[in-house]
Amino acid sequence: MPRAAFFDVDGTLTDTTYLHVNAWWEALRQAGHTVPTAALHGAVGLGAGDLLDHVLGTGRDHSRDASISAAHKTLYGTCHERLSALEGARDLLYTLHGRGWRIVLATSAQGSELEALRRALDADAVISGTSSADDVSEGKPAPGPVDQARQLAGAAREQTVFVGDAVWDMRAASRAGVTPLAVLSGGIPRADLEEAGAQQVYANPADLLAGLDGSAFARLEREG
Repeated sequence: MPRAAFFDVDGTLTDTTYLHVNAWWEALRQAGHTVPTAALHGAVGLGAGDLLDHVLGTGRDHSRDASISAAHKTLYGTCHERLSALEGARDLLYTLHGRGWRIVLATSAQGSELEALRRALDADAVISGTSSADDVSEGKPAPGPVDQARQLAGAAREQTVFVGDAVWDMRAASRAGVTPLAVLSGGIPRADLEEAGAQQVYANPADLLAGLDGSAFARLEREG
């Protein structure tokens, strides 16, 4: 069976976490909600409904959820043509592909947002599939997106590594039984990522690429 490398995108491969924070802050402000940006930062990586549950509570009036989500999508959409990959992201994907890893993106992004992220990465030649919010009934931290990605890759759990930047990524990977690795490029503290299950933590994609031979990727390669 192939070895599989799954990647979250926002904050992991692309420098977009704080763009989402700003877009959600403004969308919520327009709807009459005052939410601290720190709370929004910690919620990035969740699907829209789960994010609103996280920052507004589940007992709220849900009637405006769709309009808040639509406002976020519109506000974030103004950045699509300016999105950028993090340093080392594209080289990391190409290097892993060259070492025999099957690359799958596991992300809450969908539609035009996902298309914009893939353009920023410029690595479609080595990405074998994408598990997005469109493909599962429940997003991260549920294991669904990781399980879906593993089905796409045809890989066993013990031959799969998931790289993300959020607590939700680490929890989803742990619940799916794959190896969780974290990067700090989304701004989440190392201790939070380790508590959520990260086995190794790197500064950013470039740092992971530089340390690849000492990472879980190399360990799984040696184990066959």
